[in-house]
Amino acid sequence: MTVHGFSPSGNCHKVRLLLEQLGRDYRWIETDSARGATRSPAYLAKNPNGKVPMLELDDGRVLVESNAILCWLAEGTAFLPHDPWARAQALSWMFFEQYSHETYIAVARFISGWTPIDSPRRADLPRLRERGHQALAVMERHLAQHPWFTGDAYGIADIALFAYTGVAPHGGIDLAGYPAIGDWLERVRRTPRFVAMPDPDPNAAALIAASS
Repeated sequence: MTVHGFSPSGNCHKVRLLLEQLGRDYRWIETDSARGATRSPAYLAKNPNGKVPMLELDDGRVLVESNAILCWLAEGTAFLPHDPWARAQALSWMFFEQYSHETYIAVARFISGWTPIDSPRRADLPRLRERGHQALAVMERHLAQHPWFTGDAYGIADIALFAYTGVAPHGGIDLAGYPAIGDWLERVRRTPRFVAMPDPDPNAAALIAASS
């Protein structure tokens, strides 16, 4: 299988992390969405939404949306609960990640590191950071009583939430006030075959430093 992904993207890193932890063979095609690589006619012919990640099978089938890819890859494995209720609980956290978490924490990170310092989008940062902290507070309450989001064990809901939570400080969202989240992040990092997201390139790192 082939993954078209942008390495600094948390949504793309989710897919890479699960593939590595499953021990699956795959080819990675670096696709710089920040520079318009997903807007080419060839790419849009496969994914009209023009986003990464995109999973492409050898038979030509294409799957998009990071959490849908996680569900498909995890089917029949320990990363996705078999019990219907536990599975639904895991999916509920994945929906939370896309609706109440990623839309604030990931967007704050993108604006901080991948838009010019004078971008008008930076006016949105205070609101995004406030809503990001609201999402983290929900996670903190859960993690004060449960070690994982996928049920009794680590799995795809944890992968989905880990990707952008672990780099929330890039968007100016401090994690110091969330001890349970901090412990959970370390548990994820200690899972077998864990791979970290690459650090931002020097230009993005400089913008992040200037945005704090």
